[in-house]
Amino acid sequence: MSFLEKSAYQSRHCPYITLFPFPRHVLDFDFEKLCSISLSHINVYACLICGKYFQGRGRHSYAYTHSVQFGHHVYLNLHTLKFYCLPDNYEVIDSSLDDIKYVLNPTFTKKYIKEMDESARLSRAFDGATYLPGIVGLNNIKANDYLNVVLQAFAFITPIRNYFLREENYNVIKRPPGDIMFQLVQRYGELLRKLWNPRNFKAHVSPHEMLQAVVLCSKKRFQFTKQGDPIEFLPWFLNALHTALNGTKKMSSSIIFKSFQGKMRIYSRKVPQTEVQCNEEKAEQMKLEEYQETVSESPFLVLALDIPASPLFKDEFQQNIIPQVPLSSLLSKFDGTTEKEYKTYKESFIKRYELLRLPQYLILCIKRFTKNTFFVEKNATVVNFPVKSVDLAEYLSSDPAVQDAHPHTTYDLVANICHDGEPESGTYRLHVLHRGANKWYELQDLHVKDILPQVITLSNSYIQVSDNAY
Repeated sequence: MSFLEKSAYQSRHCPYITLFPFPRHVLDFDFEKLCSISLSHINVYACLICGKYFQGRGRHSYAYTHSVQFGHHVYLNLHTLKFYCLPDNYEVIDSSLDDIKYVLNPTFTKKYIKEMDESARLSRAFDGATYLPGIVGLNNIKANDYLNVVLQAFAFITPIRNYFLREENYNVIKRPPGDIMFQLVQRYGELLRKLWNPRNFKAHVSPHEMLQAVVLCSKKRFQFTKQGDPIEFLPWFLNALHTALNGTKKMSSSIIFKSFQGKMRIYSRKVPQTEVQCNEEKAEQMKLEEYQETVSESPFLVLALDIPASPLFKDEFQQNIIPQVPLSSLLSKFDGTTEKEYKTYKESFIKRYELLRLPQYLILCIKRFTKNTFFVEKNATVVNFPVKSVDLAEYLSSDPAVQDAHPHTTYDLVANICHDGEPESGTYRLHVLHRGANKWYELQDLHVKDILPQVITLSNSYIQVSDNAY
């Protein structure tokens, strides 16, 4: 037998494959791919017996030493997805290991993606637990629930999910070598593929690598060791993805703007400070400025809705009455006639808004938190909103061209982020619609349960994502 024939024989007949069954439950590919000793991310191998990561496979390398010392012989290169037997150092080719490669790097065909919203087939994890792909919990490492809800919400936005499930959609994009912002795109793609993987070893996923990328790309503005606000993270995240995908100001330049960008017209006029003493000439000039209205157009990714201040009424039992307001009242801010006053340190403005272009997916933020120098106050007003058929036709400009461009103006809710507890110590949870199952689920870190649509409307809704129904 020649040397080449012997190598091929060895590569396909590793005795350790049958002698030592590999415990899949110890294999966790959710964490950063670093050698457990050198902390290097170059040429890293995973031991299939204990799950630890080691660098290299040559003589005197950490993986080689580990194999000799502990008798752990089969390793997976985390970059090339090839298996090797150490210390003999030959490649192992065995189809029984394919499930390990798939968990490390799940792949999805176009046909499978197309059928995802039509199927509610349960999967079974290696430990026997059943789960519905997509409806998978995320670890809360310390205080990252405000990040988890945003990452999970966008996992149910169909065009976003479909785009990131196939690496070839964005790996062809040319970016500068070592561009850290593109890591955000790659890590989010990996996270979505793991969330929707029908062959997971466990029924939950750790977002550790994704969160590391967020901390790095945001220059520590967003961290998972300190509680934050999802409405501050959400627009940053969308804009960061858009930029990393070589997006421009044009709506069609990235999947992010295609899905979420709308446009509004803003009418603004300055209100003079009446308290300031001034001569007649200056007063006349200020009076002219008061009625001089400027008009501008601005794109948007999120529409902010203002809640009326909570009244301090109490019922007959001396309990505070929680006020209620319909969503339509909050949306009236954008009807083109309702005026809102905004104050700065030196000036005040009165503005009114009307919508010029509705996005495919509409993001609404119900502004519940008021911040000042000393504390953060939460407005617990209940917002009554329908889960289906929210019509935005009356908030569109009356311009015939705008009206003709929007034959369908109704939206159905697909994701709802809500806040529970005190302003600075509360928690966030998410309600999402799984289209394949046609059911709503509540996700709060690792906790997953189904929920009725009627219960969603009773929540302290904070951020809503809705889909144009057509």
